[in-house]
Amino acid sequence: MLSHLTIKNYALIRELDIEMAGGFEVITGETGAGKSILLGALSLILGQRADASLLNEKDKKCIVEGTFRITGYLLESFFRNNDLDYQDATLIRREISPNGTSRAFINDTPVTVALVRELGEKLVNIHSQYQTLTLNDASFQMTVVDNYAGIIPQVSAYREKFDQLSRMKTTLRQLGEQENKSQSEQEYVQFLFDELEKAQLRSGEQDVIEKELQILTNAEEIKSCLYKASQTLLHNDTNILDQLRELIATLSRSVRFYPNLQVLVDRLTEAGIEMNDIALEIGRLENQVVYDPQRIAALSERIDLINKLEHKHHVGTTEELLALKNDLEQKIRSRQSLAEKILQLEDETDQLGEELNLLAEDISSKRKAILPGFEREIFFLLRDLGMPDARFTIGQKQMDSLTRDGNDQLMFLFNANKGGEMKEISEVASGGERSRLMLVLKSLIARKNLLPTIVFDEIDMGISGEVAGKMGNILRRMSEFMQVIVITHLPQIAGKAQTHYLVYKMADIFSAQTLLKKLTESERLQEIAKMLSDQKVTDSAIMAARELLKSPEVD
Repeated sequence: MLSHLTIKNYALIRELDIEMAGGFEVITGETGAGKSILLGALSLILGQRADASLLNEKDKKCIVEGTFRITGYLLESFFRNNDLDYQDATLIRREISPNGTSRAFINDTPVTVALVRELGEKLVNIHSQYQTLTLNDASFQMTVVDNYAGIIPQVSAYREKFDQLSRMKTTLRQLGEQENKSQSEQEYVQFLFDELEKAQLRSGEQDVIEKELQILTNAEEIKSCLYKASQTLLHNDTNILDQLRELIATLSRSVRFYPNLQVLVDRLTEAGIEMNDIALEIGRLENQVVYDPQRIAALSERIDLINKLEHKHHVGTTEELLALKNDLEQKIRSRQSLAEKILQLEDETDQLGEELNLLAEDISSKRKAILPGFEREIFFLLRDLGMPDARFTIGQKQMDSLTRDGNDQLMFLFNANKGGEMKEISEVASGGERSRLMLVLKSLIARKNLLPTIVFDEIDMGISGEVAGKMGNILRRMSEFMQVIVITHLPQIAGKAQTHYLVYKMADIFSAQTLLKKLTESERLQEIAKMLSDQKVTDSAIMAARELLKSPEVD
């Protein structure tokens, strides 16, 4: 509930500080005294748009603060989810600077206005006479029925799943579009991969082939060179190895006379061994080098294939082709994974859809179960409010597809006259009839709604006399479940309240300001007498006011 309200520098309000008592509270005052201004200031701390033109003193900022008692309204998760300090007495503050900028705070933590609005919707419902237009709104009608049926948590759980299903369907559609869009591309990717896979490329293959081809294509020249070298070293009549052996033998004969020659003999011997090995290796190489036209053709075809693939894919090495092949394989696997993901998501979507259908059927049956009793209660309350011939029914129709509200379509039908045709409320109800019907609806759901505070702004439009007293009784009963604040001009309603505030205006030749005060019992008696006697207080008005202020009948 709203327990304290402070307003500074807002419109005609210079400074106002008021403690709220809770229960059934009324605000009265002359036309133009500033009741709507008070409501506008309250709307600021509920997240409504700020306007610097409403500053009383244009060079000072406007501050509106409200303290709300929120114990027992299950708001801890809201504070936790938004990283805010939870306090049983929560303070919401709005500041508007002269340049038009606005700041918002929850328990002294800076927050966005959107977050203030979100919290405000959980704390206060402001109902004005213009809000009766929502009576014909399908969403409002559904909310009323669900509140009365006590299934708001179940409907909220259903909506979470419905939104989840909507997101899954969106994702599924996007994945399907992605799959269809990539179909032709994927076929081409598969073709490129198959081509490279068929080529059976090996790392470093290109260099090996090119070296082998170089040998094979020059085999005759290489073989000729090796033959000549072999002859020179080993086979000619004057081959190098024979001459070297003869040289070693010659020097060896003189070693006994000149020992220093032994070093040279040893070196020449080692050189002879090395040259003999070289001669043998040349012979082996000569035997290995064979001119093979078929092998040349096969290698040439292979290198042509590699070159063709390199040119096609704008790369220069076999390694780059292998890397490309790996990339293509990943794309193919990715698409296969996409197809598997689509299948899995389709299964999950079907399963969630079945769950939603069951939930929707259960919600629909619970709505249907309470409609007769709901309509009966509305009938009796409307009769108490001076509409004895009024009839109210709720049409329930099953939809072919699910919506966020389930599979139901509800329609409120009404007629205030005996024998009149039942039609939508906007077509047949007057402003006063709509006001009474809205009050009845809200009174029925008040005890089942966790909203702490409701504010009625001139809900009594088109009401007077005994009916006004009945309306006061309804409002008083509502206050057993929540804080009810009513801005009214009817003494019959004001007399039913537990707390009475007066909005009044003080003016001098320079300026005017709006003030609010809580009335004492004697002041309240005088104020209600004024309301009864059109400002001129008479003895009969005092007596009538005293009767109104006796213990209110709320049966």
